Amino acid sequence: MAPLTYVSTRGAAPELGFSDVLLAGLAIDGGLYVPSEWPSLTVGSLERFASMSYAEIAVEVMWPFVEGSFDHDTFEAIVSDAYATFATEEVVPLVDLGDNFWLAELFHGPTLAFKDIALQLVGRLFDDELTRRGEKVTIVGATSGDTGSAAIEALRDRPTAEVFILHPAGRVSDVQRRQMTTVLAPNVHNIAVEGTFDDCQDMVKALFADKNFRESRNLSAVNSINWARVMAQMVYYVTSAVRLGGGAGRPVAFSVPTGNFGNVFAGYGAQRMGTPISQFIVASNRNDILTQFLTTGTMTIGEVQPTLSPSMDIQVSSNLERLLFEIHGRDGAAIAELMDRFRSEGTVSVDSDRLDLLSEHWAASRVDDAQTAATISGLYEQTGMLIDPHTAVGLAAARAARTDPSVPMVVLATAHPAKFPDGVEAATGVRPPLPEHLSDLFDRPEKFDVCPNDFETVRGAIEATLDHG
Repeated sequence: MAPLTYVSTRGAAPELGFSDVLLAGLAIDGGLYVPSEWPSLTVGSLERFASMSYAEIAVEVMWPFVEGSFDHDTFEAIVSDAYATFATEEVVPLVDLGDNFWLAELFHGPTLAFKDIALQLVGRLFDDELTRRGEKVTIVGATSGDTGSAAIEALRDRPTAEVFILHPAGRVSDVQRRQMTTVLAPNVHNIAVEGTFDDCQDMVKALFADKNFRESRNLSAVNSINWARVMAQMVYYVTSAVRLGGGAGRPVAFSVPTGNFGNVFAGYGAQRMGTPISQFIVASNRNDILTQFLTTGTMTIGEVQPTLSPSMDIQVSSNLERLLFEIHGRDGAAIAELMDRFRSEGTVSVDSDRLDLLSEHWAASRVDDAQTAATISGLYEQTGMLIDPHTAVGLAAARAARTDPSVPMVVLATAHPAKFPDGVEAATGVRPPLPEHLSDLFDRPEKFDVCPNDFETVRGAIEATLDHG
């Protein structure tokens, strides 16, 4: 069987193998790469997974996506090394909340957020592939708080990459900012953009669209626009489902705090592979463009509202394009037209028959700051457990939108509560302490540049750093 190839959601970029998709990030037509077909996990595979470790399952789930680009033994070693960095042997432990609600704790990696699960792997894949090619890349990424620190931690001090992370100035938590800006590795560069996360994300896309800059600087991406990120996140949907009876074919549901849509799209990928997932709940905060879309079929870009869950303060969710591609019969030209219209007019609608394709398995719920705080305090009073505001959005949405109480509902706990101590303390009176390896975070010196929300200025700052590095 020939190795899997990847196609762009906009249909006008060449098909690539995994290694080229890994390094390219965004397709040259502005689209996102997806596999040309979805591999299948058999019921027999899911049954076998019940007795396997997280890393062993990860190799089996991801191998069809990387076969032909990596030697199997090399890939197995990279996966094993990536997940050895986590604080718990399970990597993603499940915690029983009662009433058939469960937390999947995705925050046991080095930077305390779910992004580590993908980026600890992706950083190693980058390094291996670039070392083999004798090449070096310029990584440019935008972050609403967590991707940046996870990417920096995965790529710091690696000779194969210069890393530039853009974050919205004043719109990430102090812990999130310091986890990025106190890493003084010579290949790490932080830029605070005077704007929103959407402005940072637009800036990254514009840098990739600048053909001369992209090619001369060998640009690459670690945002969830990079397929390798989504691929790695599919694994914890599989492991969580298997541990709750999915290996025997019993369905499991997931509630996902959602910003850029990569996390929940990874769940869709796991479902397409054969994981028995009966429901996805897309949990939004006040920035509820996704809830609007899933309930009305219309997306309209509004002003980003700051909330207690800043990593979800997004109005343009890039990875939704991957799902739109699927429900439009993988018609790249239709998606290109749809996304162009969305950008030019600020609003776009899909036909009701397209939306109906999602109605069986998808729901959405909007959770405001008051509900978020009440969920944090309520769970603490009931169980003594602290959760971060993003996880609280997921839990509140799960309670509001669950369709079948007999099906286990897994809420993705996307960040450690200590990443958002102010919101947690305001809700509970308890300030969650940082783990020991970050206990001196607020004593460490910071290093970052501040730039206006201006493309030429940001590009110039990156070029000046590269030319004088």
